Amino acid sequence: MKWSYKNRLFLFFLLILFLFAGGVIVFEQSREKKARSEVLESRLQGYADLIHKGLNFRIGQEGIELFLDSVNQVLPDAIRLTFIDKEGKVLYDNVFSDSSLINHSDRPEVQQAKEHGEGREIRTSDTNQQVYFYYVKSYPQYYVRLALPYDTEVKGLLESDRVFYYYVGFLLVILLILIHYVSNRFSSSIEELRNFTRAVEADQVDTLPADFPLDELGEIGKRIANSYKQLQQSKQRVALEREKLLMHVHNSQEGLCFYNSTREAKFMNGLFIQYLNILIDEGDAEALFDDPLFAEVTSFLDDKSQHDTFFETKLEKQGRSFAIRVKVFSSGEFELVVNDITRQEKLGRLKQEMTGNIAHELRTPVTSIRGYLETLLKEDIPEDKKSYFLQRAYNQTLILSELIQDMGLITKLENATQTFPKESVCLVKLLEDLSLDFAAKLKENNIDFDWTFSDDVIIKGNYNLLYVVFRNLLENAIRYAGNNIKIRVDLHAQNQGLYYFSFSDNGVGIPDHANINRLFERFYRVSEGRTRETGGTGLGLSIVKNAIRYHQGDIIAKNRKEGGLELFFNFPKA
Repeated sequence: MKWSYKNRLFLFFLLILFLFAGGVIVFEQSREKKARSEVLESRLQGYADLIHKGLNFRIGQEGIELFLDSVNQVLPDAIRLTFIDKEGKVLYDNVFSDSSLINHSDRPEVQQAKEHGEGREIRTSDTNQQVYFYYVKSYPQYYVRLALPYDTEVKGLLESDRVFYYYVGFLLVILLILIHYVSNRFSSSIEELRNFTRAVEADQVDTLPADFPLDELGEIGKRIANSYKQLQQSKQRVALEREKLLMHVHNSQEGLCFYNSTREAKFMNGLFIQYLNILIDEGDAEALFDDPLFAEVTSFLDDKSQHDTFFETKLEKQGRSFAIRVKVFSSGEFELVVNDITRQEKLGRLKQEMTGNIAHELRTPVTSIRGYLETLLKEDIPEDKKSYFLQRAYNQTLILSELIQDMGLITKLENATQTFPKESVCLVKLLEDLSLDFAAKLKENNIDFDWTFSDDVIIKGNYNLLYVVFRNLLENAIRYAGNNIKIRVDLHAQNQGLYYFSFSDNGVGIPDHANINRLFERFYRVSEGRTRETGGTGLGLSIVKNAIRYHQGDIIAKNRKEGGLELFFNFPKA
């Protein structure tokens, strides 16, 4: 049976109390017995001294015996008087005949008197087997021994007063009650702590205890409870941060997997699994280290001699590019990051191509301007030729200006769309403005430009961008479709949120050898020579596509059976 701390504490204090009380009782009993013995001895000593004084006036054995007989008459009846010489011979005994008594030199009380002048002893008489309290005093020529039967009266005289025992017993009971109260109070903090720790272990702590006693253990209990509260708050914060981290990892645009030091996968997000299924056949996060495609990663992890904790490489699979990064932690655990960089690689190539295209497009007008100006500076030519060269140089600067303007517009569409606020735009009003701006060119090329919808078609968009869309489409038709044609803008369908338009002409269309799907690429030209003759930057349809995408739309192109080109696109309703 396991005792509680309270019971052990109570038993410990009880044991100490009983030992203390027992010690007090023994000490007091010994002290009182000694005091009572001293009182009894004092009486017996008084008798002995009186006898000694009386004997000083007696001469001869007969005179001594007569004196002792007379003294015996006045002594209390129970007192036994024995007169012994220095050799231990009994000269007189008021109870027994001296001739029947043996030598008393070996009696304990006599031995004490011989050494210390006085002796005392409680023992059984060798003569009559009765228990006596003996007192002996030594004088120069003899010993006087007085003895009292150690009966109930003498015992009572020597024993301690029982009132003291009752008093000690009463105090003992009071102290036991106090000890019980103190042990209860002292163990209440521990009991509270034990119940609290059990609740913590069982995860059943709803509220923190508030009734700890106002003592040192109570203070410790409160501190432990407050520490537990702070720990729980910290755990909640850690759990919240962990949840945020897991959410971040799951929503990350990179594939992430965390491994322990033995290369066992502990956690991975969905994107990592998706990429892994593309890169290796098994799709197992632990089997990838055996795949030849990840040989460099495995070699890096196997090389214990190097102190590098970071490694990265690129992998190609199924026409896609992946960036692989490995970060090794001090514990030997590591993370593997897989990132699909196919789009970035494509964008990089596109930027390179664009840079080359821009350089190519700038080279032609710049070279032309340089040639015209060098001719004007170095050659002596007629005035009419000078005017011709200046006009040509001016035309080339217009091309440069248009190219720079178109490039700036594309950059804004890709990186600064916030500069184009949206509003409600009446498309008929916009087309009327466009028709007025191009009236001269339309008339010059005998082109009929019209639309087949009313002014209740309202688009949610940016007026300037919408104007650029239809302006570039109209310019392309005027430049490349030919003369004596018709250009139409039709609303061929609509739903709750979108208008679907077509922009068509009945001109020459796109040649069969051209790639109609590349019409919207930057600087793509169906016919290099024809474009150089008719002008244009090669960015017009690319601007159209980006402007339509800014309005959450899309555009496609096709040749019409009847001849000409038709483009389909959509815009959101206001």
